[in-house]
Amino acid sequence: MELTKHGHACVVLTDGDRRLVIDPGAFTDPAALEGAGAVLVTHEHADHVVPDRLRAALEGNPGLEVWTNRSVAALLEGAGDRVHVVGHGDAITVAGFDVRVHGELHAEIHPDLPRVANIGFLVDGLVFHPGDAFTVPEVPVATLLLPLQAPWSRTADVIDYVREVHADQAFAVHDGLLNDTGLGVVHGLLGERGPGTPTPIGRLAPGETVEL
Repeated sequence: MELTKHGHACVVLTDGDRRLVIDPGAFTDPAALEGAGAVLVTHEHADHVVPDRLRAALEGNPGLEVWTNRSVAALLEGAGDRVHVVGHGDAITVAGFDVRVHGELHAEIHPDLPRVANIGFLVDGLVFHPGDAFTVPEVPVATLLLPLQAPWSRTADVIDYVREVHADQAFAVHDGLLNDTGLGVVHGLLGERGPGTPTPIGRLAPGETVEL
């Protein structure tokens, strides 16, 4: 399986001619959706999904299907049975990949702001994308896609999350709001200048691919 980052929170997983896209939001080039067999969406925020863009992808690719939570599915009303609602505990097969769903709610941004639904996806038992939450699956994780920076987190929370998941490796996502200086500071705290984690953490530039 190959993992390619496509900006901010979006990644594409490929295995042969199978192509699975996760969270193609507003900070992602729409070309990431080209040739996809399926799209997984963790939650409704614009940096993870753009409904009009996803509708256009569905119209242009008759074989494309979407799996997401109920609130995102409502934004895609009219797409028919090509949009599937899933929730915590579900196990599905998507574009030839085995996917398990973990989590229910977005992390708290502020007590006065409502929390939206958020689900994470564990693909082929290898790669876990938590969306905007620090969800810890009940099973081991080989590769964690780590939300590096967000209005709802502190770097201390990120470090604690990496320690709790205890994955074999992690790659940063959700870092589109950081400039190069910020990326250097946060990665330093997750690495040699920080308190330490059991998991090596890397970062892929947009368009960069790694084999898992």
